[in-house]
Amino acid sequence: MSLGEHLREARRRLIISVIGLAVGMVVAFIVTEPIIQFITEPIRIIDENKGTDFAKLMFSTVSEAFNLRLRIAFAIGLLLSAPVWLWQIWAFIMPGLTRKEIKYTIWFLASAIPLFFCGAYVAVLVAPHVIEVMSNFVPENAVNYFKAAEYYDFIFKFVIVIGISFVLPVFMVALNLAGVITGRAIIKGWRAAVLISSLFAAIATPAADIFSMLMLAGILVVLYFAAGLLSMLFDNRKRKRAAAAGIDPDLVA
Repeated sequence: MSLGEHLREARRRLIISVIGLAVGMVVAFIVTEPIIQFITEPIRIIDENKGTDFAKLMFSTVSEAFNLRLRIAFAIGLLLSAPVWLWQIWAFIMPGLTRKEIKYTIWFLASAIPLFFCGAYVAVLVAPHVIEVMSNFVPENAVNYFKAAEYYDFIFKFVIVIGISFVLPVFMVALNLAGVITGRAIIKGWRAAVLISSLFAAIATPAADIFSMLMLAGILVVLYFAAGLLSMLFDNRKRKRAAAAGIDPDLVA
C-alpha cells in the first residue's frame, strides 16, 4: 500500500472507532445514574455514620451535573466500544506484523486486559476505605462536601493507576521475550520490587488504612514474582533451543 492508501485506511478505521465510541457513550449515558449512585456510596455511608449533612456531593456550577454525566458516559462508552476500536487498531497493524509478532501481541492483550480489570476491581474495593479514612481527619464542627468533578477525578485516576500497576508485570515479561531482561535479573531485583510496591501502595492509600496498603502491596509483589518465574521458564526454553541448535546456551538471554 502507498502512503496515501495507508492514510485513507487509517481514516476509515478511525471513523469506525469514533462511531463505535459514540454509540457506546449513548448507551452509557442512560446508565450514568446508577454509576453515580455506586461511586458515591462511600459519601452516603460517611454521612450516616457522622450525622446528617456531614458529607455531600456538591455541584458548584449550573452545568457541572451534566458535565459529570458526560465524562462518565465517555469513560464507560470507551470501555463498551473497546471491542470495536481494539479490532480497528489490530486490523490496521496486523498486515505489517510477522507471525511471531502476531502471536506475542495476542498473548500480551490476553494477559494485560484481564489484569487491568482485576486492578480496577481492587481499586473499587479499596477506594471506599480510602475515602472513609480520610474523612476522619475533618475537624469537629466542620462538614466534608465533595466537589463532584474533583471527586470523580479522584475515583477515575485511582482506578486507572491501580489498573495499570497490575499490567506492569506483563510489560516485564514482554521485555524478557524481547531479550532486554532475564528472568534471573527480575528475581534478583525482588528487594527493590518490594520497596517500590510498598511505597506505591502507601501513596495510593492513606497512611491510616494499613489493611488496604498491605493488600495492594502484597498483590503487586505476587505479580512481580509471577512475572519473574514465568520469565525464567521462557529463558530455560531459549537455552534448550539454543543447545539443540548447537549455540552456547550462555549466550542466549
